[in-house]
Amino acid sequence: MLLVAVSCEPKLDEFVPSSGSADFSKYVSLGNSLTAGYADGALYTSGQSYSYANLIAAQMKKAGGGEFVQPVVTNEDGLLAGKLKLEISTNCLGVSSLGPIPAGGTPTGYPAALAPVGYAVNNFGVPGAKSYHLVAPGYGNPAGLLAIPPTANPYFVRFASSPTTSVLADAFAAQPTFFSLWIGNNDVLGYSTSGGMGDVITAPSLFTLALNGIVAQMTSAGAKGVIANVPNVTSVPFFTTIPYNGLVLTEQAQVDALNAAYGNGLLGISFQLGQNPFVISDPSAPNGIGRRQLKQGEFVLLTLPQDSLRCAGWGSQKPIPGQYILDENEVAAVNVATTAFNQVISDLASANGLALVDVNSFLVNAKSGLVYDGIRFGLTYVTGGVFSLDGIHLTPRGNAIVANEFIKAINSKYNASVPLVNVGDYPGIVFP
Repeated sequence: MLLVAVSCEPKLDEFVPSSGSADFSKYVSLGNSLTAGYADGALYTSGQSYSYANLIAAQMKKAGGGEFVQPVVTNEDGLLAGKLKLEISTNCLGVSSLGPIPAGGTPTGYPAALAPVGYAVNNFGVPGAKSYHLVAPGYGNPAGLLAIPPTANPYFVRFASSPTTSVLADAFAAQPTFFSLWIGNNDVLGYSTSGGMGDVITAPSLFTLALNGIVAQMTSAGAKGVIANVPNVTSVPFFTTIPYNGLVLTEQAQVDALNAAYGNGLLGISFQLGQNPFVISDPSAPNGIGRRQLKQGEFVLLTLPQDSLRCAGWGSQKPIPGQYILDENEVAAVNVATTAFNQVISDLASANGLALVDVNSFLVNAKSGLVYDGIRFGLTYVTGGVFSLDGIHLTPRGNAIVANEFIKAINSKYNASVPLVNVGDYPGIVFP
């Protein structure tokens, strides 16, 4: 009797990319600086190549997607603005530390920055654009740059098909079969980054009108798509890096002198050894002196001059000016607007059968940390690895993480199998 032993090895099902019920053959993206690939305070060649939209397109190509063309910036130093780099520098106290400084080089300025790219594009991300800017005719008209206030955007001037077109009109004319839309950040961001002084929050009615128009147009020819909501701006390092109680006093003599200067508590301002809330300018302060201490839940902006804190008495002897602070009333206004905007986006996704990316919840959950490809990420400035040196825009790895959130939403909504991005394949912040 002959016995034959047969060894059977289990087989793993191979991942087969698929578009499911979607069609990725012509993908276009609409948005602002995040969509364009802005990073480190500028739009530059390599940063642009790592835009989340470009990364999504590369993965879509494996599932039947076509080419994805960006309005390429041919300068690694930046377009209109220079980028930042990490370098060791010495502060006013003579202490050396690692921090962001201008990278130097020669950013492309006017008039060369306005030269038309000369080809059709798929990425309609325009740095600085708000929701209603995408539907505004003439937003790419060079003459509009001279208006007061300007009615055009220099980044869109580069690739607008005509002086009278809009971002939406050009995106729709590209005849997409699939689109992504991530807009609304700037509708609250300009207000927030100026401490409530340099811009206004877009009225929810105007935001609703703009978003409804964009989605109606983009879906009118049968295109499917994905839309992302607005993250609360106070989740990003631009607002969270400097703590509200970042005034550290190490000598009792300092504490006593400051307490005496403020009436030993009679003015509602007091100090102790260790961490203390900064003193800020507030004309409505109840003590009548136009200044008070920061409260937990209020934010100090990353643009605050650090040497003014260290050597000029800002935040203690002198109040920090309001343009560097997002106070409780301003935070409340941002929260109300963000909630309203995100409800509009959620309703539009549901009504139009679009995939929805909840970036807002994702960033809230990311505060406790993320792990991708064995690499730990967080939302802290520089070391977290998600946000670039401007504290608002994404690193290449941050873009890869966001691209994956879009892809997950697309796969779920359209029963597609678009492979995720390998986050570890992309660079992080470059250290000297």
